Amino acid sequence: MKEFTYEGAQKEAILHQKGPMLVLAGPGSGKTFTITHRICYLIEHYGVNPSNILVITFTKAAASEMKDRFEKLMEGKAASVSFGTFHAIFFRILKFAYRYDARSIVREEQRIQYIKEEMDQCKMEVEDEADFVSSILSEISSVKGEMIGLNHYYSKNCSEELFKQLYCGYEDRLRRAGLIDFDDMLVMCYELFTQRKDILQAWQKKYQYILIDEFQDINRVQYEIVRMLAAPENNLFIVGDDDQSIYRFRGARPEIMLGFEKDYKDAKKVLLNINFRSTREIVETAGRLIVHNEMRFPKNIVTKKGTGKPVITRMWQDPKEETMEIVQEIMDYKKAGFAWKDMAVLYRTNLGPRMLIEKLMEYNIPFSMKDSVPNLYDHWICKNITAYIKGAMGDLSRGNVFQFLNRPNRYVSRDALDGTTVSWESVKSFYQDKGFMVERIEQLEYDLKMIRNMAPVAAVNYIRKAVGYDDYIREYAQYRRMKPEDLLEILDQLKESAANYPTFDEWFRHMKEYGEELKAQVQAKERSTDGVALMTMHSSKGLEYRIVYILDANEGVTPHHKAVLPADIEEERRMFYVAMTRAKERLHVNYVRERYSKKQEVSRFVREYLERD
Repeated sequence: MKEFTYEGAQKEAILHQKGPMLVLAGPGSGKTFTITHRICYLIEHYGVNPSNILVITFTKAAASEMKDRFEKLMEGKAASVSFGTFHAIFFRILKFAYRYDARSIVREEQRIQYIKEEMDQCKMEVEDEADFVSSILSEISSVKGEMIGLNHYYSKNCSEELFKQLYCGYEDRLRRAGLIDFDDMLVMCYELFTQRKDILQAWQKKYQYILIDEFQDINRVQYEIVRMLAAPENNLFIVGDDDQSIYRFRGARPEIMLGFEKDYKDAKKVLLNINFRSTREIVETAGRLIVHNEMRFPKNIVTKKGTGKPVITRMWQDPKEETMEIVQEIMDYKKAGFAWKDMAVLYRTNLGPRMLIEKLMEYNIPFSMKDSVPNLYDHWICKNITAYIKGAMGDLSRGNVFQFLNRPNRYVSRDALDGTTVSWESVKSFYQDKGFMVERIEQLEYDLKMIRNMAPVAAVNYIRKAVGYDDYIREYAQYRRMKPEDLLEILDQLKESAANYPTFDEWFRHMKEYGEELKAQVQAKERSTDGVALMTMHSSKGLEYRIVYILDANEGVTPHHKAVLPADIEEERRMFYVAMTRAKERLHVNYVRERYSKKQEVSRFVREYLERD
């Protein structure tokens, strides 16, 4: 290993030998450098056997990057250090104990299938099946990761009774097939260590030095296993930043990091407080925001980079103006010599960038998307609305009519529709002895006739208000334990899109082109292209760009309207802080005065960082 000179807090962390240590690593403070150099130091200066060192990360990519960096430092020697994610390490332990192999792990499509089959058993019908299934699987994961008793769990997606049935049915199917999921790896490892002290001791002997990256993202069961594994020596070296813990929805618990010194009274603590990434203006502005969180370690972050341009915070009239101005500025930056890939636009949820994507397509600006943005026009709500419009334009195929016939519920039976094309006359004759049903069909015929001659935006409005689709959505949201705003926003976005097109044909053509562009983006994701990066705040963690734009810094967007409790607001603030600290040279924060013809309020986070002492 080459000789390096280390200074200050970094030196203290790298030279640390035995016992627990907590390393608080602010944004851009070189935590990977610190971890890899400490491993080298343990081997070269303290004579630790490389095979007794375990390095745990949260993603496969981080584990392999850490391993590569370490091996370059060691010039290829000492390859027997173990690097891996929590799941990979714990599965290795279970493999030895229970003779599991890769075939024992349930595939994602099997998990989905199991939940769907259980839903059929419970006679559940949901419009957004894919979303519902993924939400239930994520709740099952939380129950296991947090070690919560099923009787004390309140489901966010359905009644407790239904959740219990889905959970138990899913578990039963796994066991009958002799399979385990990723959360079982953790739970079973915890049980194994608790029940078999001999096995635990063997692994304690094997892994005498444990280093954990991104410790702020740890969950309860992971922490309990690590504590057992590190005992009795407790050579536990944890690195993370409580201010960047943004995965509570996946079970991450920043309070575990905050309580580390209570659990380990003799733990040493160091703060890597030098930001090597961003200018002073960016570091100080982000600092004025995060200081409003109460549950955190106080820190004074300084920068090595010197001064730069002030952070620009701007209000626009509406998303249309905001999008147009951002696209204009991005083109100006390109003319000034910045590469497309030097720039990133960050948003709170992946509903955020639709209008921006449409504008970038229009101006032929290359862009790359880190997350797959769901196609608005593929959403079941949009399919219902477009089915009404297609019905009005004459598409009375059975499949199309089914999309809108009972939304809102007109209580029309499937048996009333015979043949591949629906005839309203034959539906009315099916109900000839029920006058009120005939009236309903006649009303629907009238509505379709009205829609036929409307402009797209008027048609969307008519379906929502006159036909009663908004009321249907409110009822559905109640059944699904969702906030109606989440579903009504889809309708607002659809209306916003419709306003740009004078005819249905032009609007449908746009939908097709937009869908093709999103598909092309998914394929291009494999190739690294020189494009403006678009991603959610969550996905931006760990990345950096010369220029960063934050989109829609409005109340209800960020902090998200679902964030109600103080802990939720603190998480949202951390997310905004992560977004701000991705910027190296220029940071632009944008918000709007009005959206969907409703007045919007600037995000409290903007007000907080603009406050001066």
